[in-house]
Amino acid sequence: MYLTPRAAIHELGDGFYDAVAPADFPQTILRFRNDRAAAEVGLAGLDDAQWCTHFGRFAPLPGSLPQPLALRYHGHQFRTYNPELGDGRGFLLAQLEDTRGRLLDLGTKGSGQTPWSRSGDGRLTLKGGVREILATEMLQALGLNTSKTFSLIETGEDLARSDEPSPTRSAVMVRLSHSHIRYGSFQRLAALDLPDDMRRLIDYVLRHYFGGAPDIADTDAQVAALIDHAVTGAAKQAAGMMAAGFVHGVLNTDNINITGECFDYGPYRFAPVWDPDFTAAYFDHHGLYSFGRQAEALQWNVFQLAGALSPFAGATLAVWRTVVDDYFMPQADARVSPAGAIASPCWSVVAWRWRAAPWCSVVVRKVTPSISMSSLPSCSPPTCPTIEPWP
Repeated sequence: MYLTPRAAIHELGDGFYDAVAPADFPQTILRFRNDRAAAEVGLAGLDDAQWCTHFGRFAPLPGSLPQPLALRYHGHQFRTYNPELGDGRGFLLAQLEDTRGRLLDLGTKGSGQTPWSRSGDGRLTLKGGVREILATEMLQALGLNTSKTFSLIETGEDLARSDEPSPTRSAVMVRLSHSHIRYGSFQRLAALDLPDDMRRLIDYVLRHYFGGAPDIADTDAQVAALIDHAVTGAAKQAAGMMAAGFVHGVLNTDNINITGECFDYGPYRFAPVWDPDFTAAYFDHHGLYSFGRQAEALQWNVFQLAGALSPFAGATLAVWRTVVDDYFMPQADARVSPAGAIASPCWSVVAWRWRAAPWCSVVVRKVTPSISMSSLPSCSPPTCPTIEPWP
């Protein structure tokens, strides 16, 4: 496949991002390159030196963004609203199309300070980058809709961190993602009362990530379509994480992609047994984002998105609450129960985990009380590389 560069983000205008300069690292040592993902976007032909030039020194890809852009957004962090967020240690490096014609982003993590870094140094530890590789590769194999770790380059700096032995080695990571527009992107526009920018963002998301909406002329119908897509994506994400035994750890609204793609893996963990109280982040003292509360967290996040959008749809938040309540949990349940998920390519993973894991009977009892173990389809452990993401 040939490279198909894009710069669609410029349609939104300067009010959505800040042009930034990347850090100038003392070294660029290639530690990981995702050749399978590179082939999907026409970049498999880069040699290692060229790879480091683009993804360690951030030379622009021809025809895409001429300069990195740090995106602006707000968000609820552990349900406390924070208007001072934005890309604090990363930026949008490039946009391009994959083999399916989807608009994808190449975004960085650990690429230096931006106007939104606050007190942070804008860096990433090598350990943090390796952990993200492990998360994305495992979740993709299990059939979840996840970002892909595209590149990891060690950068030759010593970093001080309070939560791991220091000094520790530095790195810069590039992820390939189906959008970096977050729920918090909409929350920012609502908080700042920017209705024209909100309409522009709604139109941008529908056209580029959900096949367009040329027959929808009024904003009210556009918002309804966007909420429908968001609820479906969040429900799939909730069910997928539960089926995989995965605890994201930080399900803040600034970490939720409008496309429903799971991304930004920090203090995640995989649950060793079925324990609803199992918590990934050491700073989640009250278990807000514990294993058993992830569906609740994502539903709460959808409420916040609906609240940000409701003034543009002539509806009250109470109406949105009814829509989300009636639709979200049935969607999530359908993705983990045999009745709804049996046709999914990921069902073999779910069924196998239910049968093989020591907590399988608890899963069935908690998620699908009416299903007995004997009614589950017989299957062998799945062959992970052949499992495709859910449609």
